Amino acid sequence: MSAEEERRLARVALTWLAEPGTRAVHHLVERHGPVATLDLLLDGGSPDGWLHTTVAARSAAGDARAVAAEALERAERLGARLVTPDDEEWPAQVASLATLRLPDVSRRVDGETAPPLCFWVRGSWPLGEALDRSVAVVGARAATGYGQHVATELGYGLAERDWTVVSGGAFGIDAAAHRGALTAGGLTVAVLACGLDRPYPMGNAALFDRIAETGLLVSEWPPGAEPLRPRFLIRNRVIAVGTRGTVLVEAAARSGATQTARRAIHGNRVAMVVPGPVTSAMSVGAHEFLREHPDKARLVTGVAHVLEEVGRIGADLAPVARGPQRPTDALDDDARSLLEALPRRGAMGVDRLSARARVDVRTALRKLSLLEELSMVVRREDGYALAPPAKPKRAAAVASGPAGT
Repeated sequence: MSAEEERRLARVALTWLAEPGTRAVHHLVERHGPVATLDLLLDGGSPDGWLHTTVAARSAAGDARAVAAEALERAERLGARLVTPDDEEWPAQVASLATLRLPDVSRRVDGETAPPLCFWVRGSWPLGEALDRSVAVVGARAATGYGQHVATELGYGLAERDWTVVSGGAFGIDAAAHRGALTAGGLTVAVLACGLDRPYPMGNAALFDRIAETGLLVSEWPPGAEPLRPRFLIRNRVIAVGTRGTVLVEAAARSGATQTARRAIHGNRVAMVVPGPVTSAMSVGAHEFLREHPDKARLVTGVAHVLEEVGRIGADLAPVARGPQRPTDALDDDARSLLEALPRRGAMGVDRLSARARVDVRTALRKLSLLEELSMVVRREDGYALAPPAKPKRAAAVASGPAGT
């Protein structure tokens, strides 16, 4: 076995011994390399008591190197590959997880946010290239029709503009975002919390196959790994920091999707929230997230707003929301005052009209001529009047007489 193969095998074995994101393992690998770290842990030399206990318990279930070798063979049969930091396609941005610290941590899973040791990938796109221009779209599994509509539109619009849509492959918002990107013929990435051969939920198996054909399925867990509950939170840190920003579409009061947005903020990424109906339970978490992070979370209502947050500075600006254009919008104050001073019916002389509009007679005559050219007023013998509204055009006349006569 070459030195490179030994390093790759060691990374897989370390991920099996301790869950991805374990900071103690990350620090040891940074200091000693993966092979020496594996030897140290298997010899019982961990400086961390919890990690020592974890490694001992896992080692009782099998030989770490043998398990890793079997995982690599299983991945090859699956058509998947192992990607490590030594590979050219490794996404460099996940290195910033080394500095990700969540405040007020009470659970171990919230503190273990170290960078990945490796990724398992199914699909032909280079992983780093796929994530380079990417946006995460996440939200509730029990999404409403409104939420699914918004997520689909976001997925489609981002993909149409050559942005990769990243999500977790779950029911609801995740699946809607993936499908939107696929419908647009764009690139989408599903980051899973289990082995690539055990996609969860199974109800989305056909969707995962479609994603693998044109995009990527990604996981930190080797083939065969089960979708245990804590693994979804561990997975979420990769979605949050591996992308340029995270859009939270819908979330209940307690939602893993809000944890993804929280990790995005503390990972120095953009966190965005789509507002929903205040009467919907699926919007409570999203709205509370906006209230809790008023200075960092951004409210967005569509693709243009998202691109303004994650795109090039000064280039991807969203258009200002405006009402419908009106003919009077281009008028100055004097012309608008004269127009408002005219009676709804009948005409009015210039002297009386100028007094009513508080405009001198000379200015009134000049502005009334302009309004006449714009077909907003008409001149009569007894003064000026509002032009009658334009009549709707009639449909083209049909041939005279009933058909066949």
